[in-house]
Amino acid sequence: MRVRKLTFAALAVAAGLSLTACQSDDGSPAPSDSAASNAASSGGGSSSAGANASTGSGTGSDQGSGKGTGGTGGKGTSAGTGSSGSGGSAKGAAKCRTNDLNITASDATIDGDENRSVAVGFKNTSGHDCMVSGFAGVDLKTNYGNISAKRTGEPATPYTLKTGKSVYFTLSYPANNTGGSGIRVTGLLVTPPGETKSASLPWPGAASLPVTENGATPVKVGPIGSAGQGGAS
Repeated sequence: MRVRKLTFAALAVAAGLSLTACQSDDGSPAPSDSAASNAASSGGGSSSAGANASTGSGTGSDQGSGKGTGGTGGKGTSAGTGSSGSGGSAKGAAKCRTNDLNITASDATIDGDENRSVAVGFKNTSGHDCMVSGFAGVDLKTNYGNISAKRTGEPATPYTLKTGKSVYFTLSYPANNTGGSGIRVTGLLVTPPGETKSASLPWPGAASLPVTENGATPVKVGPIGSAGQGGAS
């Protein structure tokens, strides 16, 4: 029994010496798995900061490409509108004068429509761009005298009309279904917006208008661009 007790005591001393050897020279314990995990987590934070810097660079690139609402992108849009001739006004374009335009009129009535219509076209034959907007002055020549068309009240859009291009607007009037002779139409007078010189045209529509009881004009005129595709062509 005494021999066994001594053996156990020797083993205990050896175990204590082994634990002391596992410590570092300064007496502090060796790093644990938890500390290594925390170091890896700290390294991941640095990667996130790098991604943020990359995102910021991408945003700056988008602004430089004109995707924003202002700057170069806005100027590009304005230039495109002016060059297409489909709407908008270009700086420096003079007003379209009567002598700049070849003015035409054609029947534009669609079968089944309650009212009849005439499309009036302005073609720029001046050799330079010009601007037109608003409502033209329109008078129908009849056997009762001239009848002035009333504006429809639709919003008007300015158009930069390139040389050789055309823009259209609509005249609307009721069909004469009364069975009587009505008001006989003999011709058409068209005055471009802001002008005093008119163009005299043959009337392409129905031969007559119905007589109104209150004397109100039955003819209405739409703004420039209200016929066809609503723009220049």
